[in-house]
Amino acid sequence: MTFDPADLAAMDRALALAAAAGEAGDVPVGAVVTDAAGRAIGEGRNLREVAHDPTAHAEVVALRAAAAAVGSWNLEGCTLVVTLEPCIMCAGAVLQSRVSRLVFGAWDEKAGAAGSMYDVVRDRRLPYRAEVVAGVREAEASALLRAFFDVRR
Repeated sequence: MTFDPADLAAMDRALALAAAAGEAGDVPVGAVVTDAAGRAIGEGRNLREVAHDPTAHAEVVALRAAAAAVGSWNLEGCTLVVTLEPCIMCAGAVLQSRVSRLVFGAWDEKAGAAGSMYDVVRDRRLPYRAEVVAGVREAEASALLRAFFDVRR
C-alpha cells in the first residue's frame, strides 16, 4: 500500500515521540497534527505517568498543542497522525476538534475506537466523521509497543 509522503514524515516524528514516551516509562505512543499543507502544528507523546494525568494521551496532548498554535479548537482540514489506534476518549477528541483525517500505525485490538473494537470516528450516528488511514508504519509502531510490554511482563 502506498501512503502519502506527508503522513509518512509525520509518522516518523510520531514514532520518535513514542520512543521518548517509552523511555520515560509511559506507554510508547506519539502523535503529530499537521495542517492542510502537511506542516506539523502540534505534537505530543503519552504523559500519563509523567504528569499523573489520565487524559494525557499522546493524541490529546498533540490536539491541545495544535489548537494553541492555530488559536482555535476547530482543526478542520488538519490530520492527526498517531502510532496507535486511538481509544474511545481520543476518538472523541478527534471528533470534538473536527480533525478531518486520522492516520495511525498499529491497531489496538483491546481498546481501539477507529475500526477495531469500535469505530467512533466514522459512526454515521454522530454529526462529524473523520477519514481514517490505518497501518502507516504499523510494524515499527507495533514493535515499540511489544518491546515496552515484554519488559514489563
